[in-house]
Amino acid sequence: MSDIAASRPDLPDHLSVDPRSPHHVAAVFEHDIGIRFNGKERFDVEEYCISEGWIKVPAGKTLDRKGRPLCIKLKGAVEAFYR
Repeated sequence: MSDIAASRPDLPDHLSVDPRSPHHVAAVFEHDIGIRFNGKERFDVEEYCISEGWIKVPAGKTLDRKGRPLCIKLKGAVEAFYR
């Protein structure tokens, strides 16, 4: 178990799912990560920032003009972890 934990990179303060974002770290997504927002685990997080205390989640099925999900920012306590 310690070998697995040692091979995982540290979770960044700001992380995005979108590969075009400057906050996207591909090495982190090789492992299964989880986001806990206000004490509840969320599975629909597109982007998060722990230090500023916010996450971005899709607003239903709404898409922007480029075909990407339209996201809303929610503020609260954010915790990222490896599963």
